[in-house]
Amino acid sequence: MTAPMFSVVTPVYNPPVGALREMVASVLAQTYGSFELILVDDCSPDAEVRTVLHELAAADRRIVLVEREKNGGIVAASNTALEQVRGEFVVLVDHDDLIEPQALARVRERLDAEPEIDYLYTNEDKVDDAGRRFDVFLKPDWSPERLRGQMYTSHLSVLRTELVRAVGGFRPGFEGSQDHDLVLRVVERARQVAHVPEVLYHWRAHPGSTAANYQEKSYAWLAGQRAVQDHVDRVGIRATVELGELPGTYRLDRRAPSGLSVSVVIPTNGSAGMVWGEERVYVVECVRSLLERLGGVHLEVVVVYDEPSTPGAVLEELEEIAGASLVLVPYRRPFNFSQKCNVGFLAATGDVVVLLNDDLQVVSDGFLEQLVAPLSEPDVGMTGARLLFADGTLQHGGHQYSRGDITHVFLGADGTWGGPFSELTINRECSGLTAAAAALRREVFEEVGGFCEALPGNFNDVDLSRKVGSAGYRMVWVAGASAYHFESRTREPSVRRWEYENLLARWDFSGDDRYMPVSLTGAFRERIGR
Repeated sequence: MTAPMFSVVTPVYNPPVGALREMVASVLAQTYGSFELILVDDCSPDAEVRTVLHELAAADRRIVLVEREKNGGIVAASNTALEQVRGEFVVLVDHDDLIEPQALARVRERLDAEPEIDYLYTNEDKVDDAGRRFDVFLKPDWSPERLRGQMYTSHLSVLRTELVRAVGGFRPGFEGSQDHDLVLRVVERARQVAHVPEVLYHWRAHPGSTAANYQEKSYAWLAGQRAVQDHVDRVGIRATVELGELPGTYRLDRRAPSGLSVSVVIPTNGSAGMVWGEERVYVVECVRSLLERLGGVHLEVVVVYDEPSTPGAVLEELEEIAGASLVLVPYRRPFNFSQKCNVGFLAATGDVVVLLNDDLQVVSDGFLEQLVAPLSEPDVGMTGARLLFADGTLQHGGHQYSRGDITHVFLGADGTWGGPFSELTINRECSGLTAAAAALRREVFEEVGGFCEALPGNFNDVDLSRKVGSAGYRMVWVAGASAYHFESRTREPSVRRWEYENLLARWDFSGDDRYMPVSLTGAFRERIGR
C-alpha cells in the first residue's frame, strides 16, 4: 500500500466509549484522505472499550489497531504507535478529543506551500460533554520563548516523522508532559515551524481531564518543568526552570553571561513630583532602585541630563549613589527623547544597552539580569520589562500592531491578572516593546540605526521595534523584570498628528499582529469600557 501523508497517533486508555467513537469519527470524516489512524490500546480495563476498538478497526481499513500486552502508560503506548507509523507526518490526537473535518486538508495546504516545515500547530478550543465549545485559544505565531513558559502549541500538533524518530520519540519519565518534551526536542532541530491560525482541534473537558482542571494532573506540571530544564540545558541557555505562577506555566530564572557589561541610559531633566504621597526626584529614585535590585551584571549608568535646567543637587546625589559607575552626559538642545537616547548610546561602553525612563522604580530582584539575559540568544534583538502604573494596573505587557491599531496589550488591566491563557505571567515574543524599559545588544542598536530623531516624543519605540523586527530579530517581553512606571509625570503627554503620520509613512500597520490576535485585546478593552 502507498504510504499515507499523515499518521494520526492516538494512545487509548479507558476513555468514555461515546467520546472514543466521536474522536474516531472526526478523524475518519477528514476531507483530505491520505491518512491512517493508529489506535494503541494500553490494556484498558473496560471490556467495552476493547470491543468498540475492534468494531471500529474492522469497519475501516484506514484504522490500525494495536493492543499492548501490558499497561505501560502514555509514553510507552505512544512509542508503540510510533513503531507503526508509515506517514510522512505524525499527527497527535488524544483519545477523547475532536478535530475539524478540514483539519488535515488545511495542514496539507500549508505544507505544500512551505516544504521545509518540520513542525506545525493550529489553534484550538475546548468542548464539554454537551458539545458546547469554549476557551478559544487563538495562538501566536511561532514563539520559542513562550514554549519554554508553557506548552502553548499543544493541539493540533503535526511533526515530521523522520525528525520524531531522530530525536528518539517520546521519553519515559515525562508522562503528562510527553508532548511538550517531544516538541521541544523537535523544534531544536526543525528547519521551520509554522502556525495555522484556525481552530481545528477541540480539546474535551470533562471531570478529571487536564482540559477541565490542570491541577487534576499536577505530576504533568512537574514533568513539564523537567522537560523545559532539559531543553534550556541542551541549547545552552543559563537558567533554572521553576514552576510558574499559574498551573502549567514555567519561569526561567536566567543568568547573564559571565563578565557581561551593561550600560543603562537614562534621559532626564532632574524633575521631581509626588508619588504615593511623597515627593521624589524621579531619576534619583530610579537609579537607587536599580542598584538595589541589580543582579549579576557589571553596570554603567549613563545619565543624559538637560543643561542647564537639571539641578546641580540632583547630579551630586546621583554621583553619591552610583559612584564610579556613573557617566554624566549634558544635553543642551530642545527636548528630543530619541536624540537623547542616541547621545547616551554614543557615551555608553557596555556590551548591552538598557534604555530606562527616569520615572521608573524597579521592584523585581535581579531586574537587570533577567532583562538582559535573553539577549545571549543571537536571534533575540530586544527585550522589554513588565511595567505597572502607580495604582498597580498594567502599563506595558508588550506592543500590539494590528489593523491600524498601535497599543500596549491589556493596558490598565489589574496587575495581578494572569491574562488570557496565562500570557501575562510568562516570557513571550511580541511585535514591539516600550523604550521606557528595553534592552538591546550594542551591535543590534547600531545595525538598526538607533532611534529615529524625526520622532522626538512619541512612537520612537514603535519605530525602533519595527526596525529590530524587520532585521529578523525576536523581541521578548520579560515577565520577571518588573517596575513601576510613573508615566507622564515628567512632561505633559501629547500626541501630535504629524508624529502619527510620520510613523505611518515609514511602516504598514494594516495587517494582524503575529503574536496578539486583535480579538483578545479588543474584547478586553470592551470589557473595561475603553
